[in-house]
Amino acid sequence: MELLSGLLSSLGLSGAAGLNAFIPLLVVGLLDRLGVMTLAEPYDLLASPWVLLGVAVLGALDFVGDKIPGVDHLLHLAGGVVNTAAGAVLFASQAGIAEVPPSLSLILGVVVAGGVHATRAAVRPVATATTGGLGNPVVSTAEDGLSLGMSLLAVFIPVLGALALVGVLFLGFSLWGRRRRRRRAL
Repeated sequence: MELLSGLLSSLGLSGAAGLNAFIPLLVVGLLDRLGVMTLAEPYDLLASPWVLLGVAVLGALDFVGDKIPGVDHLLHLAGGVVNTAAGAVLFASQAGIAEVPPSLSLILGVVVAGGVHATRAAVRPVATATTGGLGNPVVSTAEDGLSLGMSLLAVFIPVLGALALVGVLFLGFSLWGRRRRRRRAL
């Protein structure tokens, strides 16, 4: 049962990192710091006050920058690396509990976070094009809320965190499919 719980938690956290790299890192680091969860070495560094401060500062800059058309595009380009790396670390930090080899954990985290981030990056231009960029702050805030919700679910109710990941991917692929059909119709 611990194996399944650890894997589901890993999936949810790495998926949340695909939406926003900094929120699940902060959640896991703070929960470890507060004694709610325990991260194994070397992932316990996420609970270090300096790491938490750095992640919080970068997260705040990302939070503001992602609401600004143009800046959000640059952040999404950088997020291709940052989000996938965060997803790899988060997957491995949880999967270690479940006896999954670290290299496999890191690869799975990259795939999950990278897939969510790629879906997000493919769908975001729809909001920009249809609203002239005015909808970007709303979409960005929804992504941040989903990332926080998925992070908390992944830690406290892993099966719901994994189901939320499936829901996010389904929604993303549905919106992307709609976009492709509209392009073909033009």
